[in-house]
Amino acid sequence: MSSTPDIKRIIISRTDAIGDVILTLPVCGLIKKHFPDAKIIFLGRTYTQAIINCCEFVDEFVNADELLKLEDTAAIEKLRTLNADTLVHVFPNKRIAQLAKKAKIKNRIGTTNRLFHWGNVNKLVKLSRKNSTLHEAQLNCKLLGPLGINTIPDLKELANYIGFIKIPSLNSASLALIDATKTNVILHPKSNASAREWSLKNYSALIQLLPPEKYKIFISGTDKEKVILSDWIKSLPTHVVDITGKFSLEEFIAFIGNVDFLVAASTGPLHIAAAAGIGAIGIYPPIKPMHPGRWQPIGKKAYYVCVDKLCNDCKKNPQNCLCMNEISATEIAKLLVS
Repeated sequence: MSSTPDIKRIIISRTDAIGDVILTLPVCGLIKKHFPDAKIIFLGRTYTQAIINCCEFVDEFVNADELLKLEDTAAIEKLRTLNADTLVHVFPNKRIAQLAKKAKIKNRIGTTNRLFHWGNVNKLVKLSRKNSTLHEAQLNCKLLGPLGINTIPDLKELANYIGFIKIPSLNSASLALIDATKTNVILHPKSNASAREWSLKNYSALIQLLPPEKYKIFISGTDKEKVILSDWIKSLPTHVVDITGKFSLEEFIAFIGNVDFLVAASTGPLHIAAAAGIGAIGIYPPIKPMHPGRWQPIGKKAYYVCVDKLCNDCKKNPQNCLCMNEISATEIAKLLVS
C-alpha cells in the first residue's frame, strides 16, 4: 500500500476518444489497488460515458462537455462540489487545468510538456509519449508517480486492472442475431480516419475463408460508415449480417460482449472487445507512433498482426498503406478459432 494518506477522491481527466479512454482505465484499477477506499471520478466526454460506466473501478462520471459549457464561476463551483483532493490530467486540456487550480484542488498532476501545465499543475511529471517505447496504457500509469505508484505493470498484468465487467445486458432482438452453434465474428472495417485501415478487398477475402456453416459474420460501423460501406456490403454473401448504424454505443458494447471475435484496425471497437474479454484481433502498421508497441489492444484474448518491416513508403500514402495490405486474410483467419 502507498504511504500517502490524504488521497480520498481522485478525478481522472481524459476527454478524448473511446480507445484512449479504455487504455486509461488501468490507471483507475491501479489507484484502487493502492488506495482501496479512494473514490474515483472520471471526467470524460458525453459519448464515452457508456465506456466509463462499464468499469468497476470508477465510482462517478462527470461530463466534461457540460462542465466546459459553464462560465468559469459555475465550472469552478462544480469542481469544488466534487470534494476532490487530486486531479490527474491524463489528456491535457488547458481550460480544465486552469479551472482545477482555481477550484483549489490540492494535488494537480500533469506532464511537463504542456506549457499551460506550468503554473496550473503543481505535480509535474516528465513524460514524452512521442519518443517513449512504452504502451499508451503504461504511459498513462506513469502519471501516478506523484501518488507513490511508481511500478509500471507489463501489458499482461495491466489487463487485470481494466475492470471492464459492468457490461450492459443485450436485448432479446439483438441476442437473437447471434448463433450459439457458430463462431460469431464482428468485422469493423473503418476507423473514422483515426487509424491505418486494412482494405475492404482483404475483408472480402477473409469472409470467403470463413465457411458459413461454422461462422456467423457481422459488419459493424457508425451511421456515417454505413453510407461509406453500403455498396461493399451489398456485394457480400447473403449470410453476412449488416449491423452498421444499428446500435447506440451502450448497445454495441453489449453486442460485442456476446460474440466470440472482433477484427479491426486500431480503433475504439477493437479496444472494447479486448477489454470485454473476447477475441480481439487488431491489424496494425509498423510505423511509429501507430505501431502495436504503442496501441495494441490489452486483454486476455487480445492479439495483433503487423508486418515486420519499415513503413517509410506508407508515410507518403496513408490511405493505401502497403504494410497493412500485405497482411493476408489467411493470417487473420488462422486466429479466428474458438
